[in-house]
Amino acid sequence: MLSYVVRRLLLALPALLGLVFLTFVLSRVIPGDPAATLAGDAATPAQLAEIRAQYGLDRPILEQAVIHIRQVLTGDFGRSVFSGRPVAEEIGQRLPATLELTFAALFLSTILGIPLGLLAAVNHNGPVDHLVRLLSVGGLAMASFWLAIMLQLVFSMDLDILPLRGRVDVEIGMPPWRTGLVLIDSLLAGRLDMFWDGLLHLVLPAVTLCLPGLATIARFTRSGVLETLQKDFVLYARAAGYGRVRLNAIYVLRNAVNMVVTQIGLLFGALISGAVAVEAIFDWPGLGTYAVQAILSADYKALLAVTLVVGVVYAVVNVLVDVAQALIDPRVAEDAR
Repeated sequence: MLSYVVRRLLLALPALLGLVFLTFVLSRVIPGDPAATLAGDAATPAQLAEIRAQYGLDRPILEQAVIHIRQVLTGDFGRSVFSGRPVAEEIGQRLPATLELTFAALFLSTILGIPLGLLAAVNHNGPVDHLVRLLSVGGLAMASFWLAIMLQLVFSMDLDILPLRGRVDVEIGMPPWRTGLVLIDSLLAGRLDMFWDGLLHLVLPAVTLCLPGLATIARFTRSGVLETLQKDFVLYARAAGYGRVRLNAIYVLRNAVNMVVTQIGLLFGALISGAVAVEAIFDWPGLGTYAVQAILSADYKALLAVTLVVGVVYAVVNVLVDVAQALIDPRVAEDAR
């Protein structure tokens, strides 16, 4: 298993290097002069020349590429045009918020989608199956920004049982910074009131973000279980007298879940991209709102840094998904040799 994990990590390195190079290319094909963006509209030619020299924009393109790669590998993304602070510092403060929201949405999608898909498959063409398929189509077709607004109107404005926006209540404040994750930091600090408040703030954005993923996982679980139910070992287990619940929940689901695990890895990237709109609506201080701010202020360094960080996180999650597949089905690691 260790050799399999090492191989997966080594295979991810070329993709990450390619992403670093792609961010450099994007920084050079974006319309406009980066030096003019950094210096401002009132900059003089002398100031523009000074900016180009400071950031290496006056050097040959290949030398610029080497400088860019070296800076990225050392975690140096430059300074934000909008705030004047180091981009790496701002991303370090906002990344935990996005990860907390994304993993919460992925957790909800998984724990709800897999049972729904299993129920739909074992009741094939029955009322439960039709209902799950209807919910799956609706979940994929529903716009996240519309759902977010509807949830705010119902649960925050009308019923007043969940917070409207933000990550924590201003009166309670943030827990002491350790991981940047409110739920974990509040538990580490022994503040259950902060944990409950952070959980309440997380409910609406996580539910909004999880719906497309839930629909996808339910569909793939249903498809995988239906295919597995036709296998010979299932027919044998039924003839041997295995109980229906034990057979479906353990043997059938374990053999059908590999396809679902693959989709979970792919969904992670989709959830991060979908978090941009959700974070903006719920005023969630994550990478999504930071990316929107960078676009509006033409802060290309911040935008490219967000692109790179999201790509790295996505690559790491996909490696973890491959490892999870190998743990569920050891044949995956054997076939990769």
